Parts: sequence; structure tokens; C-alpha cells
Amino acid sequence: MSLFEKIFSRPQINAAQTANTVFKTLTAYEPVFTNWNGAIYESELVRSAIDARARHISKLKVEIVGSARPSLQTKLRLGPNPWQTWSAFLYRTETILSCKNNAPIVPVYDEDLNQIGIYTVVPDRCKIVEYNGEPWLRYEFSRGQTAAVELRKTALLTRFQYKNDFFGSDNDALNETMKLIHLQNQGIKEAVKNGSSFRFLARLNNFNKPEDLKKEATRFNENNLRDGGGLLLFPNTYTDIKQIQSTPYTVDEKQMHQIRTNVFNYFGVNEDILQNKAYGDAWSAFYEGCVENFAIMFSEALTRSLFSERERAAGSEVIATSNRLQYLSNADKLAVSAQMADRGIMTINEIRQIWNLPPVEGGDERTIRGEYYTVDENGNSSKEGQAE
Repeated sequence: MSLFEKIFSRPQINAAQTANTVFKTLTAYEPVFTNWNGAIYESELVRSAIDARARHISKLKVEIVGSARPSLQTKLRLGPNPWQTWSAFLYRTETILSCKNNAPIVPVYDEDLNQIGIYTVVPDRCKIVEYNGEPWLRYEFSRGQTAAVELRKTALLTRFQYKNDFFGSDNDALNETMKLIHLQNQGIKEAVKNGSSFRFLARLNNFNKPEDLKKEATRFNENNLRDGGGLLLFPNTYTDIKQIQSTPYTVDEKQMHQIRTNVFNYFGVNEDILQNKAYGDAWSAFYEGCVENFAIMFSEALTRSLFSERERAAGSEVIATSNRLQYLSNADKLAVSAQMADRGIMTINEIRQIWNLPPVEGGDERTIRGEYYTVDENGNSSKEGQAE
């Protein structure tokens, strides 16, 4: 059985594949998204930017809380599906989202139609159709395969959502920058090619007939350029011999900096993030602008697709979290550890987690320094925890 058949195995899915009624939205845009043919992931700079986002997002810890659907929760705690770890799943989901601005996460079922996980798909085309009064997402894949899943059972992550009520916009806004990157790469390639070759211009005397010129050109090439050449020998019939100097255009440093800045702004990264130099406040800013946003969107979308309204009201949800304190400098980690432990805000094991250390026995207790006092509303204080 293929991966496609394992993911889209429910019989009722086939019913929506033949539905031709387009689901009407508020805007005039037809609810469809297609693959962008710009192949932005083939650019080294863009791929590095997307990889930086995906690497940090893959560190998120996915937790399932609540009592609803215990069998599914057990499976999801082990991994999102039978083929991926949570880290691999998050990395690929963010990569798809950055490349396509749409990342549909669909349910996976076993042979008995019990949901056993989730999977992020990359269709060539996706359209919202209506079947029996319910909106479905109908997917078309590169091999001609089609499948459909109820919209309510799909966690649809989007970027740059504006004109379409459901899907994110395309990446056409990046077109001009991608063209400049391509031209720059071509310019560098031509500069290297021309730098390893020599071209000359010369006047040929005492030849008036075209056939004589052609015969001399053939003779010159065979004597000097055959088998790669190496030494050019000019007879005295050649005068005004000059080397042709070609200077292919390449983008200067200031323009290249602007190109890189355009890509970084589009994906919300910078040089320090790409080169793993960011920590402390710099990494916190990246976390709040990129990782945290993905964590919230992912948690909310997956919660709605996995649990009913009643189950969500009872407290069942998906939470994607990250220990931001691990990205502090060692000096900042030490300060946080001391202050949080002294005041009983964090346990020993929570402090050890900041330093990437394993928990220890008895480390879940809280300790408070003895010289702290409590003050009542009248300003009277007493030493907290003082022995009688």
C-alpha cells in the first residue's frame, strides 16, 4: 500500500472527489491555491532562510492535554504518524508553509478507520468544494491522484492571508528579488568563465577575398586552438593585435546587501539566525516573531481539527511549547537560575532543564531563602518560614 493510500484510505473521501460545487466565500476569489512555479526553495539564500526557521520550530515540544480521545492521544504522544518524529514533522510542516504559504495537515486512519495520526501534504492544487452541505478540501497531486478531506478535520496553516478567506497568498511578491538573485549568480558564473579565457582582435593584411579569409581562419584555429591550444603564433600578416577585455556586470556589495535584506525581511530572519550566532535578546526577538507565532497557529489549528467543541470546552487541546531560557547566555542563565530558585518560582529540575541537564531525584521541590519576609496590608512583616 502506498503512502497516498495509507493517508487517504477512508471510503467516504472518494465521495467528495467528484463534487463540482465550489464552496462560496465572502470574497470574489475562488477558494483555490496552487503551487508557485518560481521554485524559491532552489535558491541557496532562500533555502537557508527557510531552513533556519524550520530548524528552530522543529525544537517545539508538542503536548496533548485533556481526556478526550485517549487512544489517539497515546499515539500522538509517540509521534504525529507512523513514519515521522515530531521534530521531522514540524520541520517539514514549516518548510511547506514557507514555500507554499499553505500547509494542510490531514488526519491519518488505519484499516478500521480509526485515526492514528496526522500528516502534512503538498498538493499541486487545492480547492474547497461543498458536499452534502459541508465544505471539503479537494487535493490534486503531481501524479494525477486526487483526494478530499473535510475542512473541519484539516488543520490548515497559512501565511500572507489577505484576499482569500481560507488560503494564503502566493509568493509573487518575491519575484523581483528572485530575478536579481538569479542574475547575480549568472553574472558571477560568466565572470569566472571569462576570467579563464583570452580573446583577441587583429587586422589581417593582404587578404581581399572572403574565401581566403575563411581559409586563414581555419588554418589559424587548427594550428593554435586545436586540443586546447596553449601558445598563439601570429604571422606578420596580422597587425593591430589587441586582447578583448570583457567585464561582466555583477551586483555590487551594497546592492547584494539589499537583496539579502529583502529575503531576510520576507522570511523574518537575519544573518545571526542563519549562522547560529543569535542568543539572549536577539534570539528572544526571533522567537517572538517567528517560532511563537507558528506555535500558536499550529496549536490552535490542530486543536480544532482533532477535538470537538465540547471536548475543547472540557480542556482538551494541543500545545506546542519551547523553553526560551535555554537560549540565554551562560551569564543570563546563571542569573535566572539563582533568582528563580531563591524565590521558589522554579524547581531544581526546572533549573536543570535550562542547562540541558537531566532531572534528579527530589528535584521537583521548591526552595525559598530564609531571609524573605511577608508584609501584610498594614506594613507589618514577619519572616516567612521562621521556626517558632
